[in-house]
Order: sequence, then C-alpha cells, then structure tokens
Amino acid sequence: MIFITEVFHIHYTISIAAGGMVGAAVNFSVNRTWSFYSKDAQYEFSVIQQLVMFFPVVLGSIALKSAGTFAFTTLSKIDYKITRLAVDVVVSIFYNFMLQKHWIFKKRH
Repeated sequence: MIFITEVFHIHYTISIAAGGMVGAAVNFSVNRTWSFYSKDAQYEFSVIQQLVMFFPVVLGSIALKSAGTFAFTTLSKIDYKITRLAVDVVVSIFYNFMLQKHWIFKKRH
C-alpha cells in the first residue's frame, strides 16, 4: 500500500484495495493451511464453498479498511500510515478473523 501510494502517487484508499486483493489470495491459502489447518473432511464446507464465502468477506474487509482509514485520517489529521495500522488491526481481529474462524473455516462437530 505504501509503495503504491508513495511511488505511483495513487490515493491510499485505492492502494489499500489493491493490497487487499493481493493479500486475499495469500490470506485464504495461509489461513486454510496453517491457521485453521485440517483435512477437507473436517471442514463443514468444501474448498469451493469456502472460496465463495471468502469473496464477500474480502470485499467487506477492503471496504472497511479503506473507508475506516479515510475517515480516521480525515478526522484526526494523523498520517494515513498510522491510521491504516490502527484500522487494520481492528478490522483484522473483529471482522476478518471472526468470520473466517466461525463461518468460512468452521469445522464439523
């Protein structure tokens, strides 16, 4: 995000979206394999179902991070790099992680 913003002079909200799309591919793979690791038979949903469920979560995450960073930066007049970190932590823990753990990568009981 910082590279795209600083080098190409693209607004940070667009850079957040670009970074979010790249990060989504890595995030799905890492979370499925390591964070919530298990064999397919233990998941409530197939990998295709998980991908379909993951897509709107990623779009919501990108929207929350972009809008949240913009609002926090505009209201606080703090540098976007700092507000981005704060917003990213909140969205990652209370939105991404919760939805991935309790919905997308939910294991069978």
